[in-house]
Order: sequence, then structure tokens, then C-alpha cells
Amino acid sequence: MDFNKITDQSRQAVSEILEKAGLKSGSIFVIGCSSSEILGDQIGTATNLDSANAVFDGIIPLLQERGIFAAAQCCEHLNRALVVEREAMEKYGFEQVNAIPQPNHAGGAFATVCYQRFKDPVLVENIMAKADAGIDIGGTMIGMHMHSVVVPMRISLRKIGEAPIICARHRPKYVGGQRAIYDENLM
Repeated sequence: MDFNKITDQSRQAVSEILEKAGLKSGSIFVIGCSSSEILGDQIGTATNLDSANAVFDGIIPLLQERGIFAAAQCCEHLNRALVVEREAMEKYGFEQVNAIPQPNHAGGAFATVCYQRFKDPVLVENIMAKADAGIDIGGTMIGMHMHSVVVPMRISLRKIGEAPIICARHRPKYVGGQRAIYDENLM
């Protein structure tokens, strides 16, 4: 597996999402990532820290440059808790929980890498559906972390490595029915 290619694909995918989603500094971007699926294996069967590090290197610097908070989803063994920076937890009032993600036991490779490489990582039980956009690499099911109205996004890539990706962003709810006029900038 070419891990430089994984980094490049991750960077390209998130660059396109950020361009289309128009996130502002302080927004939350959720990432679900199966390192197994990236390698072409079934989710949870071939955890790989190298592929997780490659995804981290492609995504996290882009988010940090823009002041966007990353939220790395853990696997189901930690009930899809998320690794975030303490600053994000404090800003949004998330509740910290006590667990340290592990690549092969509970958490998954990507959450483990984020926990190791974030400046001041904490694990939170949930982010109260506050994610403004996100990427699901390999079918990890990030939807529960997104605002209530989620719009799927098509980008030029369909996969990172061998893992299919699904990209999404939030938009405000439409209210008012037929008579309403909507702000095109929010669609």
C-alpha cells in the first residue's frame, strides 16, 4: 500500500469538502475512518496504524490551518465516542469520558493516532450532533454526530485507498413551506 497516496487522497477529499461546505473557524469536522477498509479488508479485521497516520497527515493539518476542530470517531467498542482537542470540548460543553483508544482492542487505529498526536486530546461520549461536515472512510457511520439536516456531498474521489468514502455537510433546516424564500448561500 502506498501511504503517500493515502495522504494525498485524504488531503484532496477534505480540501474539496471544505471548499464546498464553507466551514468557518470553530466549526467541527467529524472523521470516521476504517484503516482496515483502506487496505481492502473488512472493517475491524486488519487495523493498521500506518494507514491511520497517512489519513491524519492528509486531513488534520488542513483543518488546523482553518481553525476547524476535528472529531475522530472511535469504533463501536467505545460506543463511537470521539477524540477531540480539549479546546473543542470546553468551547462546546462536551462531557469528557475516561478511556484511551487502542488500535486493536477498542477505539480503532485512526482514533488512537488522533489521541497520540493531538495537542491536548480528550475523549468525549458524543458531540451532541454538532458536526458541520465530515467524511466517512470505509462505512463507519458518522451520521449520528452531524446536525439534524445533513446533505450528502459528491466530490471527485470515491475512495481513499480501497475504502469507499461518503462526505456530508450540514445546512440549516428549511422552514416556512411554499411561501418561504430561502437564502441561496445557506443551501
